[in-house]
Amino acid sequence: MGAPGVPLSRMTADGSHERTAAMPGMPPLARTMALAACVGLFSFELAAFERVQAPPAKPEMTQNCPGLVAFDAPHIIPAALTSEQVRLTYVGHSTFLIESPQLVRIATDYNDYVRSPVRPDIVTMNHAHTTHFTDYPDPAIKYVLRGWGPTPDQPARHDITVKDVRVRNVPTNIRDWRGGTERHGNSIFIFEMANLCIAHLGHLHHTLNQQQLNEIGRVDVVLVPVDGNLTLDLEGMMEVLQALKAPLMIPMHFFNSYSLERFLVRARQNWTVETSEVPSLVVSKTSLPTTPKVMVLPGH
Repeated sequence: MGAPGVPLSRMTADGSHERTAAMPGMPPLARTMALAACVGLFSFELAAFERVQAPPAKPEMTQNCPGLVAFDAPHIIPAALTSEQVRLTYVGHSTFLIESPQLVRIATDYNDYVRSPVRPDIVTMNHAHTTHFTDYPDPAIKYVLRGWGPTPDQPARHDITVKDVRVRNVPTNIRDWRGGTERHGNSIFIFEMANLCIAHLGHLHHTLNQQQLNEIGRVDVVLVPVDGNLTLDLEGMMEVLQALKAPLMIPMHFFNSYSLERFLVRARQNWTVETSEVPSLVVSKTSLPTTPKVMVLPGH
């Protein structure tokens, strides 16, 4: 508080404060005391202002990673795609955001834990675990494609076309919680756009027979689970990849660097391995590698 009878500040019409000078003709001692009080009040208000105006903590200081989602990458405004390009973004776990030239957006293995940064037009799901499906998808999503049917004897069958995208599936079996088999509990989803065929293997638990390979057909990009435990074992997955013969293979469904590196060590015996610095990749028919390659996108 200032010296009695000496206002140090006053409120203006907009609610802010402005300083006022001490009254002229004050004795030197009173003037000194008033000046000291003014400086003290200003310092107190400045400190309070700095507390109010302090910037929020950086995301990495407050974010709790659930163990499934890739760490946030810098937000970059993506360039428009040409009619021959597709953008793949690894969101985390088994979820990718796939964007077509006409900006049809697809989220794979859509669930309650790992979500695309934008609302997709189409979502696909698989039934092995709740990190691969949800019973409560966003009601604004136009196409919700579950990879399992109403009963084990009625497999899911999807074949839809949305603008420049065709989505179809090939059912496979999964292990149930008792160690038995759930028939047709998983689907390999194939996305056709921009003259590319992209296959998402879902929660694949077994190698593929000739009929399934024929249904899948030619594949340019395969999104492959590489944990080697909850899904197909390492050598079995190698057999699947060699049968599919895709020029570009992108790992997913790995929980730590150990399981990823174990897959990469084995993959290097057959193919080139490359690591991207960003979780997003633009591919086209002409940009596909001339010899098969494993491309690792950051995340887990």
